[in-house]
Amino acid sequence: MSGRSEGAAALVARALSRRPPDQRAQFLKELLAHTAAGLVVIEGEREAGEAVYRLADAVVARGARR
Repeated sequence: MSGRSEGAAALVARALSRRPPDQRAQFLKELLAHTAAGLVVIEGEREAGEAVYRLADAVVARGARR
């Protein structure tokens, strides 16, 4: 899979596989921050805020199930 046909999950998985295990969490944190900033530019603060809120809610819900 390459180019336009590559899904976002495959792209992130490939990027993670190229990093040492101790750098993967930081990569994902930076990716989340840059993604949220991109959403602000593309969709506006309200929509980006809603997406980040839903993500945070999913994290909290997952933690409650453990």
